[in-house]
Amino acid sequence: MSKLSENSVLIIGGGPAGLSVALMLAKRGWSNITVLEKRPSANYYESDKAFSYQIDGRGQKLTDFLGFTEKLAAKSVPSTEFYFTVIDKNGKRKTTQLPIVDAQRKTAYWLPRAEFLQVLYEEIIEKYPNNIQVLFNTECLSIEKKSDYLEVICQSNQQGEFSFYPNFLIGCDGINSIVRSFLQEIEEDKTCFQVLKFPSPSSELLYKILSLKPQFPLSEQAGDLSQSSMAYVIRSVFQDRHKKLSLGLLPFKNSLQPRTANIITYRDHYIWQLKTPKEFEQFLKESFPQLPLDKIVPPEEFARFMASKGGKFPIPQYCPQFWKILEESGLNSPSKTAILLLGDAIHSFPPDLGQGVNSALEDIYLLKDLLNETKDDLSQALPRYQELRLPDVKALIRLVQVSYPWQYNQNLFQKRLWNINFLLRLVLSRLFPFLFSPHSFLLIQNHELSYSEILAKSNRTTLALGILGGLVLLSCLVLSTWT
Repeated sequence: MSKLSENSVLIIGGGPAGLSVALMLAKRGWSNITVLEKRPSANYYESDKAFSYQIDGRGQKLTDFLGFTEKLAAKSVPSTEFYFTVIDKNGKRKTTQLPIVDAQRKTAYWLPRAEFLQVLYEEIIEKYPNNIQVLFNTECLSIEKKSDYLEVICQSNQQGEFSFYPNFLIGCDGINSIVRSFLQEIEEDKTCFQVLKFPSPSSELLYKILSLKPQFPLSEQAGDLSQSSMAYVIRSVFQDRHKKLSLGLLPFKNSLQPRTANIITYRDHYIWQLKTPKEFEQFLKESFPQLPLDKIVPPEEFARFMASKGGKFPIPQYCPQFWKILEESGLNSPSKTAILLLGDAIHSFPPDLGQGVNSALEDIYLLKDLLNETKDDLSQALPRYQELRLPDVKALIRLVQVSYPWQYNQNLFQKRLWNINFLLRLVLSRLFPFLFSPHSFLLIQNHELSYSEILAKSNRTTLALGILGGLVLLSCLVLSTWT
């Protein structure tokens, strides 16, 4: 290793990207790695972040390298056993297994975010306790560039304010990255680290998460209980767009864990106009009379839900610059600092494709390969990393825009058009695989294809469909002329 990589590593953000890159570096022999995390523990339960991850083949490239995919699988519901039940407004139910369109697809694993973070933290404790320390309840306050070093000022509940002087600073601190803001502040060309944003039909949708009792009853009938490993879609009686609601529940392996229902709507929905827990409770009972809500939702949950700020889906966006080495001359000096962005700090988007966590894990897997190629020389690895990863980041942002943004029932007409497009590409790809590819929503599940390759296949199929449509239209015009 170069002297630059032998010194201290500071990672801002102890989410999936932060803990994963710490594990990757430690496995490569790095030490003196510190992770700063605002939450009090790895598996801290946050109702507004109690969503689930699907770790697919793309993310498993890193979990395989780190050696805990089997452990992950034991705590998850595999995609091969993914069943979902639709509960209609009249109480009728239909259970279906998630169709496996691509038999070669690697099994994906569904588990709660907190469970995945706990798995990562356990790997740190069990395998690398001398290489990595994770400081919970610790927040990065500011980053300051001094004449010959970098100072990261932090604050924790136990120690108050203190500072780090890292040689490698990694920003895994999400969409509002303080590390990225610092880089933009010190860079002469402010556009280098300026986030580029792109429109999407699903961006800006509001969401909140409703916590339900574990194994809650589906009806008043004794023994009619929900299954933790089953996904549910529960439809309301209202048809008006401003009141229509669905509760989406993803599967859990742990039957004792509270279930979480995703509520995702436009900002003009009636639910955001409610002011009190009692109003919210009444609206839920009117919306879902087919459910015994008194036995499903804990009484205190109505107040917690109303007090929650919730969140909104981010606009698809990426940062065009991923790294910087301060004062690049004399990189062997231990006072030089390399800075890198990973995960949501460089690319963020709505959860339409389930690629948020998987793209972050793939970021780290590529970084691992390049550190191996360059023998941990950051002055070579980081620019090479951006050169290889940026085209895929751009492609991913475009895929998020077009692949499945209408799945939240914002516009039923647009969703029907999407369904037609999806089926047309699927049928044509099977009849003429040399001309057409399946829809990008399916291609994204093939971890052996890069995001750039998927976008290229999707664009070629779009062009072929355009030519085919033009030929059909021309044929119709010729036939009408003859007749």
